[in-house]
Amino acid sequence: MKRSVIDILDLSVEEIEALIATAGDIIDHPAAYAHACARKKLATLFFEPSTRTRLSFEAAMYELGGNVLSVTDATTSSASKGESVADTARTVSCYADIIAMRHPKEGAALVAAQSASIPVINAGDGGHCHPTQTMADLLTIRREKGAFSNLTIGLCGDLKFGRTVHSLINAMSRYPNNRFVLISPEELKLPSYVKRDVLKEKGIPYEQTTSLEDAMPELDVLYMTRVQRERFFNEEDYLRLKDSYILDAAKLRNAKADLCVMHPLPRVNEIAIDVDGDPRACYFKQVLYGKYMRMALILMLLELGKGAGV
Repeated sequence: MKRSVIDILDLSVEEIEALIATAGDIIDHPAAYAHACARKKLATLFFEPSTRTRLSFEAAMYELGGNVLSVTDATTSSASKGESVADTARTVSCYADIIAMRHPKEGAALVAAQSASIPVINAGDGGHCHPTQTMADLLTIRREKGAFSNLTIGLCGDLKFGRTVHSLINAMSRYPNNRFVLISPEELKLPSYVKRDVLKEKGIPYEQTTSLEDAMPELDVLYMTRVQRERFFNEEDYLRLKDSYILDAAKLRNAKADLCVMHPLPRVNEIAIDVDGDPRACYFKQVLYGKYMRMALILMLLELGKGAGV
């Protein structure tokens, strides 16, 4: 039966654990998976700019022995002629075995999944959610912190439009004894519906602050985000807010020795390059872990195991 992943909550806690186990096995035994997706095709439909996510999906499929069909610019696809997302999904289902789709409109991936006859993976839909980035985040936290519970997690920057932030809160709220510190300008605070439906509904402690420096000493994980120009209607507002938080080596002096600094990338100015050499900087590991988790998810949705294509 065809199954898609549109939201991180489409995956149970048990399935997340299974995906993490598969990703770990891929890391340890890559050759065993080199032909798992032989004769399978992934279609990457990216109607919004992307480097890491698109290349990560494509690298994942190639390393599983599969092939890739790619749309990287909406202006070169039939979307520019007015074709609906639903019709695009039905059409691509005739050519590929699985779809990874990024779209600027919230809900587009769900429409595609409802119309396609093959699995669809949401690779980001507007400001809504980005489940495979969250999978990369989860593998990073597990490998760096050893567990998903008893953590104080700081989320800093654009918490209003940051789909990665919304997905991570949903994911980490399922584990015990976590608390969140929400660090943002007033204009970019976490949406009230996320606080109401997730944090308050589950009784998860959180605090809101505008000061990164004040929050730093208590954090186990710091998740930095960029202020996203593409989500703003007003260029003036973007320019006023874009450099609200800049993490540099000086600000890390008061942080825990085992702090895990994360960022979904791309960064602009929000993490200075003098942080890159700090052992607490985990954002480039995050990129690599994303590839392994996407490999595991592709295998799960295609119902394949290692060596399946041999």
